[in-house]
Amino acid sequence: MSEPITLNVGGKLYTTSLSTLTSFPDSMLGAMFSGKIPTKKDSQGNCFIDRDGKIFRYILNFLRTSHLDLPEDFQEMGLLRREVDFYQIQPLIEALQEKEIELSKAEKNAMLNITLDQKTQTVHFTVREAPQIYSLSSSNMEVFSAHIFSTSCLFLKLLGSKLYYCFNGNLSSISSYLQDPNHLTLDWVASVEGLPEEEYTRQNLKRLWVVPDNKQINSFQVFVEEVLKIAMSDGFCIDSAHPHTSDFTNNKIIRLIRYK
Repeated sequence: MSEPITLNVGGKLYTTSLSTLTSFPDSMLGAMFSGKIPTKKDSQGNCFIDRDGKIFRYILNFLRTSHLDLPEDFQEMGLLRREVDFYQIQPLIEALQEKEIELSKAEKNAMLNITLDQKTQTVHFTVREAPQIYSLSSSNMEVFSAHIFSTSCLFLKLLGSKLYYCFNGNLSSISSYLQDPNHLTLDWVASVEGLPEEEYTRQNLKRLWVVPDNKQINSFQVFVEEVLKIAMSDGFCIDSAHPHTSDFTNNKIIRLIRYK
């Protein structure tokens, strides 16, 4: 065993050995700790790596055991994939690919349930007609809500990569609104003719978009159609028992299923 080395990875300290860090010479860590790439030091003299400190535990454990061990409820596969790509440990890259295939097969059977709600709300806003002249106006606005449950965590992540909120002039993925890995609640409004753009921000009104199509969702029918396209591309099909296929886009409770 070589002398212990303490690493500061994104502010989290790990202690290991030089032989462990260089066990894969062609990796980024192998290059760093064999002298091919200069390393940085923190104020305590520890080797500093500006990467995610929490995820590094899985990287380090793989160097020690050659096994990728993840907890059953692990929810950060995307982040782990990016970190693995940075460290370029080829056997770990292959192990991660195998793990993702395994997880995908494990949740192949899945159910997707969507409950929809819609109401009309009156919004009041000020319209600037001239430099010193303002008038008060009001308009009816359609407000939508969708409660989504799926036994497939990966599908909700897929949905999060396609649907985005438009708020304060920016688009943000709905993934950040996941209540837990299986539940997602969406609340958004349809665009209102004549409502100034800044009023959406002032009144905390979010609109919903589909990317990369750059398409705004202004009705439940469009929402159901877009979710259906995404779900069917992921292997889901309409549950023949509910609702009837002829009335699918008009139903308030929609159920999709996926079999192996």
